[in-house]
Amino acid sequence: MIATAYVLIKVEAGKGKEVYNELLKLKDIQHIDAVTGPFDLIAALQGTDFNTISQIVLKKVRPIKGIEETVTCNVISFEV
Repeated sequence: MIATAYVLIKVEAGKGKEVYNELLKLKDIQHIDAVTGPFDLIAALQGTDFNTISQIVLKKVRPIKGIEETVTCNVISFEV
């Protein structure tokens, strides 16, 4: 099973491009967009399960200089 999550990222003023470029270096990141609103970046990432995604966020994403806050939104499936 592959788990997917969106990570909403708030960065320090003037650090958006720098953080964006650092996130691009992480192999677990599938896609990144710069957005307007309460967050500055949204990154889609994948892992083997949601625990793995949590570890990626805690150990690889959050330590990036310039990141102030993250919110992880795990993708779920509706059964039809």
